[in-house]
Amino acid sequence: MSFDAPLPSSVPGAPGAPVIVQPGGATTMTAAAGAVDATKIYGKDDSEVRALDGVTVAFEAGRFTAIMGPSGSGKSTLMHCLAGLDSLTSGGVYVGNTYLATLNDKQLTELRRTEVGFIFQAYNLVPTLTAIENITLPLLLGGSKGDQQWIDRVIDTVGLRDRLKHRPSELSGGQQQRVAVARALARDPKVLLLDEPFSAVDKMTRGRLYQELASIRSRLAMPIILVTHDLDEALMLADTLCLLHRGSILQTGAPLDVLQRPATVDAARLVGQRNIYPGRVVGHEPATGITRVEWRERPLEVRHQPQCDPGTDISWLIPPSKVILHRRDRPSRGEVENPVSGTIKSVVGLGDTMIAAVRLGGAETRDLTLHVPRHVADRNHLGPGVDVGLSLLAEAIHLMPAAAPRRRMG
Repeated sequence: MSFDAPLPSSVPGAPGAPVIVQPGGATTMTAAAGAVDATKIYGKDDSEVRALDGVTVAFEAGRFTAIMGPSGSGKSTLMHCLAGLDSLTSGGVYVGNTYLATLNDKQLTELRRTEVGFIFQAYNLVPTLTAIENITLPLLLGGSKGDQQWIDRVIDTVGLRDRLKHRPSELSGGQQQRVAVARALARDPKVLLLDEPFSAVDKMTRGRLYQELASIRSRLAMPIILVTHDLDEALMLADTLCLLHRGSILQTGAPLDVLQRPATVDAARLVGQRNIYPGRVVGHEPATGITRVEWRERPLEVRHQPQCDPGTDISWLIPPSKVILHRRDRPSRGEVENPVSGTIKSVVGLGDTMIAAVRLGGAETRDLTLHVPRHVADRNHLGPGVDVGLSLLAEAIHLMPAAAPRRRMG
């Protein structure tokens, strides 16, 4: 069955669909898959829950997108709607040149079988079948042998040529994942969806699986969409990170950009930023590349961020790794950069890194978190009750809209 029929130029509930109108009135999508003003509502009246609230997102061929959000953010709902496993209340989702809402039940079943590859948390391999039998099983159930040339290419791409006759119990975790990937790809889908496929494995195995998937994905031309709650997973695998919160997209961009330059306080908290404080923009100095900020009556110099008007209340953040501990035995020139002082409240070890919470002096009541190598913490005898001097690197301080209205600081 072909799904490349002309699309409607607009979809009810989805104005501004990302389509290109071709001569003669036919339209094609500008992305391989996506959603347009997608809204999904469960219940009604007082019990109404908006799992998706006007989500518009496009997934490009050859790109790896990680969708991240807390439980209940709508990420799995979006994934299921893209796969045709659930329907929207309004708006549209599309795969290739097809809006799923235009299909009847038979066509939707066929699209799920042929156009969408889906890898669940459990790989769901049949234990009594060999690797090649698991790979081709969905094709056989659909009455097709598939394109043998494509299947051979998929097998070589995932590196399973010498394991085709092995059953799942005879395969490693990484090899089982490759069988699941090959099974999803055997039908030559237009999009590959992964629903937290690493959540059930231990950390060591997960690291190997990341490497396996990273190797495979570089050889695929289709969009890959991963649902995850793990920021490290997104940073390691994805080209694009999409943050979902309460059914809406907070921010989409390169993972490192989203981490270091979140658009809002909600986005900052979602990617694990801890050092978030209120402030007010005092002024800009373009010639020196500096924006001046007032923080609880403290002056701060930050990198030039002219989008914030002088006099504007803002929120600002600094990553814990960019808080610099002053050395007791040998002060450095860097200590003049936004110096602050405080008292260690707690120190927790995480491998070779020590995470310290510092109670600051003055009007700021929120602790400041910094990360220091364990040997630096040991050399400086860091522990609860120890007074420390710190510097906040100006280049790393990022300004955002204020979290909530507040009285101006004077």
